[in-house]
Amino acid sequence: MSVRAVLYKYNPAIPRRWLLIVAGLLWTSVGTMLCLRAIGWLDVLHDDMAPLFALCGFLIAIVAHRFMLTKAARRNANRISSLPERACMFAFTTWRGYLMIGGMVALGLLLRNSSFPREYLAVLYSAMGGALVLSSFVFYYTYWSLTRT
Repeated sequence: MSVRAVLYKYNPAIPRRWLLIVAGLLWTSVGTMLCLRAIGWLDVLHDDMAPLFALCGFLIAIVAHRFMLTKAARRNANRISSLPERACMFAFTTWRGYLMIGGMVALGLLLRNSSFPREYLAVLYSAMGGALVLSSFVFYYTYWSLTRT
């Protein structure tokens, strides 16, 4: 049996429309986790400035969603939509995307374990988390559009 035949036989393929749900759930889950961590850091402040930090994170999230992550989500959703009817369940992102995920996790760990003030980290985490959650709806909308037709 050839290597290609073995790879094809054990390929964890799923319908491509479900890749949109996988990608959307991943973006929503990670975004929610980042926002919850930011809320936890702001909650222990017991300071009048906590709402201001939260508002800054929310405003940055809207800008990041509008001008950065929505474009990336659309590109990814379009790429998934162009895949064969059944595709590997890990194809919800590109190889470059996996490298970016690894880099973001490493940066998050580095920042979280640094002496950077938690209230400023909360702004960064809530901004990134909020932008991810908002942009995840691109995947859900694309899924809905594909299943509707």
